[in-house]
Amino acid sequence: MKFSQFLAILRARWLILAGTLLFFITLAVLASLMMAKKYTATAAVLVDSRSPDPITGVMSSTSASYISTQMDIIRSERVALKVVKELKLDDNKQLRSIWQTKTGGMGSFPNWITDLLLDNLDVRPTKDSSVISVSYVGADPTFAAAIANAFVDAYIDTSLELRVEPAKQFNQMFQMQLKQSRDRIDSAQTKLSAFQQAKGITAADERMDVETARLNELSSTLVSLQTQSAGALSRTGSTGLNSPDAQASPVISTLKADLARQEAKLKELSARYGDQHPAIAETRSSIAELKQRIVDEAKSVNLATGATSQISRDYEARIRAQLNAQRERVLQLKAVRDEALMLQRDVDSAQRAYDAILARANQSVLESSSNQTNVSSLKVAVPPLAHSAPRPILYILQAIFVGLFLGIAMAMAVEMRNRRIRSTEDIEDLIGIDLLGRMPDATATGGISLPIKFAPRLPARALLQLPSASK
Repeated sequence: MKFSQFLAILRARWLILAGTLLFFITLAVLASLMMAKKYTATAAVLVDSRSPDPITGVMSSTSASYISTQMDIIRSERVALKVVKELKLDDNKQLRSIWQTKTGGMGSFPNWITDLLLDNLDVRPTKDSSVISVSYVGADPTFAAAIANAFVDAYIDTSLELRVEPAKQFNQMFQMQLKQSRDRIDSAQTKLSAFQQAKGITAADERMDVETARLNELSSTLVSLQTQSAGALSRTGSTGLNSPDAQASPVISTLKADLARQEAKLKELSARYGDQHPAIAETRSSIAELKQRIVDEAKSVNLATGATSQISRDYEARIRAQLNAQRERVLQLKAVRDEALMLQRDVDSAQRAYDAILARANQSVLESSSNQTNVSSLKVAVPPLAHSAPRPILYILQAIFVGLFLGIAMAMAVEMRNRRIRSTEDIEDLIGIDLLGRMPDATATGGISLPIKFAPRLPARALLQLPSASK
């Protein structure tokens, strides 16, 4: 079907189109007059994320999911129940009567009211911002404004509760952990004190230093004695006048000097007197006495060297025994010190754990006592001056759209049931050949046109393009 044929049908069936359109417009006007007026009150809240949390220092998230979560909180049953409690709607006898009639007293009355409130609540985010608008539609403008403001206040309180309640729970947990940590500190400190008293430790490091210094001193003494003993042992290997001690003895040196003088005197006397001279005999007697004294002194020196060597060995043995005993004492003190240090580390570890828990507990106390939140009221709802529904102009526009669509559909349906020749295209479709000419319009020359009902009917086959007729 060509567009000109479509327009011809609408011109011919305009009464159907006009009647349908007028019916829907009238229906829209009557509906807008009969519908009860509704008023929309709007409040707004701001989710502030520009400043960090004053306690934790954490920035609040402003992602789309966070804003959606806040919107879900506003629409939650918890917030709605706060609104019911704040406005005392559960004490309204009229609402209770309606609830009894509709539900027969089944279910929860406050929850039924929350369902009614949430059905008329509209929560929307503002594009590219952190502002959330809260709108309520009601029959009374004052009541609508009160409900919108009540939802905002309940949301702010709920937001604060959701932030404070976990902190309170954590605070209770931290208090229990603080008690346990304090008990661990007391137990570790008791063990350390008992160990110190049992071992007689007052200053383990100082005592350890003294004993170590004594060990070092004994070690040095032992080394010195070992050197002396080695020297004495080497001297005892040589005896007689050739021994080092005999060579170094001043008495033997003096005797040797006297012997040398007597021998020189004997030579001098021998050159002057005969062998039987009394002076020579006396000199020889003196020389023999000096030699015997030298031998005796050498024996005394060697005996003294052996005694000194024995004394050095005995002293060395005693020092070695003292050194070994001191070494054992130092090792014992070291073991005691290590055990004391281990107990001290247990005390320090328990103290550090206690300090960490105490710091977190103090923070949880601050969080649980906080009355600040990152949500604030940006706009307070006021009773609207004009109603938001019904909207006659909108309804009429919708009625015009629906009326035109249904009117055209009805006109086309009636035309298809009783098809008429409306234009030259209909005739061409009927006979299958082009027209050579057409008669002038009767109305243009002052004539009278036939009514629509007298227009010739168009057979159903005219709707098809016949190939044989076009030839």
